Amino acid sequence: MRDRWAVILAGGDGTRLQSMTRTITGDNRPKQFVPVIGGNTLLNQTRRRVALSIEPSRTLIVVTQKHRRFYESLAEEIPGSLLLEQPTNRGTAPAILYALLRVAAKSPKAVVALFPSDHFFAADEEFMSHIDVAMDAVEVQPETVMLLGITPTTPETEYGWIEPEPSILASAQKSITRVRKFWEKPSLNMANSLLQRGCLWNSFVMVGRVDALLKMTRAAMPEMYAAFATITPAFETATEHKALAALYSHIEDSNFSHQVLAVRPGDLMVMRVGDVGWSDLGEPNRVLSALARMGVQSELAMSAS
Repeated sequence: MRDRWAVILAGGDGTRLQSMTRTITGDNRPKQFVPVIGGNTLLNQTRRRVALSIEPSRTLIVVTQKHRRFYESLAEEIPGSLLLEQPTNRGTAPAILYALLRVAAKSPKAVVALFPSDHFFAADEEFMSHIDVAMDAVEVQPETVMLLGITPTTPETEYGWIEPEPSILASAQKSITRVRKFWEKPSLNMANSLLQRGCLWNSFVMVGRVDALLKMTRAAMPEMYAAFATITPAFETATEHKALAALYSHIEDSNFSHQVLAVRPGDLMVMRVGDVGWSDLGEPNRVLSALARMGVQSELAMSAS
């Protein structure tokens, strides 16, 4: 068995979609704990998708304690060592760094794939075939950190975009090229230009060897890295909860895309992903579009129309 791990990020608050998720559940739970599309929560859909390529026993799930009532059943289902509870949500950078250090403590040369828990894919197997290829590539080039970029269908202004370096292979599915630049929520004119130039939507799914991911994070955020490094001796001990609480009480909110990826493009490669029906479900219109794409006429769609 190759040393492959997954991290599922499920600690976000999901406030942008609450007008719709409240209709489904009657409360303000984050969208990853809501059956937005289909009968299962987005988190459980993500877990099933990830399990197509990575053993559940090597899949860590990062959550936030204030959401505990929404993941209590999950806590009863999986070992405590796989459920990483943050004292509070401080953004994606602390969540990812915490999870990577936990993986590194178990396996310093593991290959890790990181996944948001609140996105949707219409073609799970096709998407995970890209993860398999990315993991193979990272095993051959262990210094590589690879993002998965979705081939865009519209000049979307609310997504982050990845601009690859020019390459004769850049338009081929599963092609791998270097990253030139990131564009965050561009104007419509710029989004049209990015679309025409062969740029990609940033799925925020990434694959890398844990030491390469940690090296990149340390270079971009040395103070936060040093703060987390001080608590690694407490991992999986009775003092971990207390050490985390102390750490999270003084670190600032930080975003992995903005504060790590965007400042380290030279460390990154991007793989082109074709039409897998991806959406970040970040707003009600995207949910309705995903439902329409699936040919689903739900009560949710009718009530929102």
